[in-house]
Amino acid sequence: MATTPRLTSPDRVVYPDAEITKGEIADYYRAVSRWMLPDLVRRPLSLVRCPDGIAGGCFFQKHHADSLGEHVGEITLREVSGQGDYLYVQDLDGVLELVQMNSLEFHVWGSRIDDVEKPDRLVFDLDPDEGIEWNALKAAAREVRDRLAELRLRSWVRLSGGKGVHVVAPIRTGPDWSEVKAFCEAFADSLVARAPQRYVATASKAAREGRIFIDWLRNSRGATSVTSWSLRARPGAPVAMPLTWEELGRVRQAGAFDLHKALRRARNLKRDPWHAMHRARQSLPADVVP
Repeated sequence: MATTPRLTSPDRVVYPDAEITKGEIADYYRAVSRWMLPDLVRRPLSLVRCPDGIAGGCFFQKHHADSLGEHVGEITLREVSGQGDYLYVQDLDGVLELVQMNSLEFHVWGSRIDDVEKPDRLVFDLDPDEGIEWNALKAAAREVRDRLAELRLRSWVRLSGGKGVHVVAPIRTGPDWSEVKAFCEAFADSLVARAPQRYVATASKAAREGRIFIDWLRNSRGATSVTSWSLRARPGAPVAMPLTWEELGRVRQAGAFDLHKALRRARNLKRDPWHAMHRARQSLPADVVP
């Protein structure tokens, strides 16, 4: 019989600058679970864990370990060399067990454990070079939205909690990872061809100067993107926040929500800003030509 997750050292400070403790982090994830879990559960999951707080060094973990807790699921997946045991959660208890193990960030695959080889969403991470103004980044997100709409794909927007913005489009399962990756690469290249002075689709730091990197590589097998409502392991405890497109116009920066502002938002929300996304039924276009 499964036991209720317990939390040790709740008074230990995790975010020194904001004086946020491990107990407050657990309370945060309890409070936002209604909004967070639909984007998180039953997806292969990677973590950012910070055993000594964000000032003490953090590490990325994608493989399962029994020490993570009995509510943390395990799924065996093919890797480049052999197989690996990956982790996922099904409910809040799993999240709280990962918080007990000092997890701050939650990053998910673009597919579910029910059919790992068939992605069900596209994620374009708009990563601005230093000096790119926030209004220019918002305009870029809207341009990605509009270009996807030309292809009959409705999309949703999320602040990364860092310096970027994610544009997310759900798709019906069917195409495999290679097909989805090829579409996303072609889509990013088409945006660069239209506006090479504004965009770049290569990860090269040198090529990004003065431009916005359209990171389409999130749409590769094994790649992840931060899930909605996840804390980030950065000073100030910023949060990756899903928005409506109307709300994006009123936001002043990608890290606009910290833990406290996210809690207020969660209390005041009447419905999930992505509620329609979870019901969307749209297919991956055959190509990027509308």
